[in-house]
Amino acid sequence: MKIAVTYDEEGQVFQHFGHTEKFKIFEFGENGLVNTMVVDTNGTGHEAIAGFLAKGNVKVLICGGIGEGAMMALSEEGILVVPGVSGDADRAVADFLKGILETDNTPNCDHHGEGHACGGGCGGCHGCH
Repeated sequence: MKIAVTYDEEGQVFQHFGHTEKFKIFEFGENGLVNTMVVDTNGTGHEAIAGFLAKGNVKVLICGGIGEGAMMALSEEGILVVPGVSGDADRAVADFLKGILETDNTPNCDHHGEGHACGGGCGGCHGCH
C-alpha cells in the first residue's frame, strides 16, 4: 500500500492541496515500511494531481486543506482522502496507521467561491483566512 502526504520543505503536511509542489510517498509491504520518497508534482494542479497519484498506485492521501473538485477527482481514482491534517508528515502517517486520523472524505477548503472560506485544518493554506 502507498500513502501520499502533501509535503513542504520543513517536513510538514502542506496545507493547500492544489498548490502542493511535493508529496512524500510511504510504501508499505507485508512487513511494514518498505520505502519513502519525496516526489515533485511537476506543476500539475488540483484535479490533475489525482491522476498523478493514481499512476503512482497511491491508495491514501493525507493533506491539509482540499476542495470538493479535488476530492471528487481523487475519489474517482479510488484514493481515500484524509483531509484537515497538520503537523509533521511522518507523524501523520503513523497516526493514520494507528487509526487516529479521521477519514471522512469531506472537503474543507472552498477557495473558488467569493469570500474564501476554510474549515477543519486549512489554516495557513494559500489565501485562507
